[in-house]
Amino acid sequence: MRRLQLLQLDSVPVVMRTQYMPLFSRLGSYRSQLLDEIAYVDDAWFEAWSHEASLMPVQTEPWLRWHKARSRSGQAWKGLVKLAREEPKYVQAVLDEVVARGPLLASELSDPRPNSGEWWGSRSAGQVALDWLFRTGHVGIRRVGNFEKRFDLLERIVPAEIRQLPTPSENDALKELLVRSAAAHGVGTADDLVDYFRLPKRESKTLLPELVEDGRLVATTVQGWRKPAFRHPKARLPRLCRNSALLSPFDPVVWFRERALRLFDFHYRIVIYTPAAQRKHGYYVLPFLHDGRLVGRFDLKTLRGERLLHVKASYVEPGIDAGSVAEPAHGALLRLADFVGADALKIERRGNLAAALKRVTP
Repeated sequence: MRRLQLLQLDSVPVVMRTQYMPLFSRLGSYRSQLLDEIAYVDDAWFEAWSHEASLMPVQTEPWLRWHKARSRSGQAWKGLVKLAREEPKYVQAVLDEVVARGPLLASELSDPRPNSGEWWGSRSAGQVALDWLFRTGHVGIRRVGNFEKRFDLLERIVPAEIRQLPTPSENDALKELLVRSAAAHGVGTADDLVDYFRLPKRESKTLLPELVEDGRLVATTVQGWRKPAFRHPKARLPRLCRNSALLSPFDPVVWFRERALRLFDFHYRIVIYTPAAQRKHGYYVLPFLHDGRLVGRFDLKTLRGERLLHVKASYVEPGIDAGSVAEPAHGALLRLADFVGADALKIERRGNLAAALKRVTP
């Protein structure tokens, strides 16, 4: 977590909850409940709005206060702002209830106000109010059960010694987060660094020359990149990765489309919200990293009732020999199957890697 800085959350459990995957891709199999214990029992990590909804170390909290201040000034989702401005007494009543009764689910509010469709689509007013209080820093979230949000006061989640730290200026916070982005990447363009914590683009990019002047970043160039790059001062050329790993669609290696294309010549986008007829490789597609290259992708689904990892489609990238990829890919799929509690693979014939993959399957 210190290297990654954050884990993006997502509610779609097609293979498994996405936050468990980046750690598995880097470390191999581990007891996945450990993540929940660290985040939601020990409160060593906390949930914040950054690269979408994310988990990150509680020590990061002071550097995100600028974002909460912006939300309080109205720079948040329109539905949240509209409810806060038009129903302030209701929002305050929800906060008072969290103070008195928290932690609690939105459904446990004494007045959850079921959806009317006017401000918040399919959600209740209680859910919207709690999300507003989360975005503005009044409450935090612990996930329970089926990924449900249980809201409590942020002061009951983030330790007092961190909450009592001085609030950095917005510029200082943006600078710190840019440096942390560089530490996570090693080297990246301005767009790479801004995207990692989803920082405001214009303001953040103007700060990069100051970070170079202060020695917190090193201006550099990368062969084949059209744009200037920035390296973290402590970044070192890593050893060549000879391992194989399947990556979550929300893994930092691929979550910024432009960077994945620039580094790996790998065209990738998450298509779970794209109409089925427009999907080229499938619904929930995991890239395959092998020998330091993104060489393939798999459309996967965990069939929990059957204890199977369903390989719905298998592909290698153009110019990659399927025979050279099939065996390491099969091993990676078996490791993932074991991690998600599946006993075997169910491999379909769709895709230009499928035939070779089936040949190496016992």
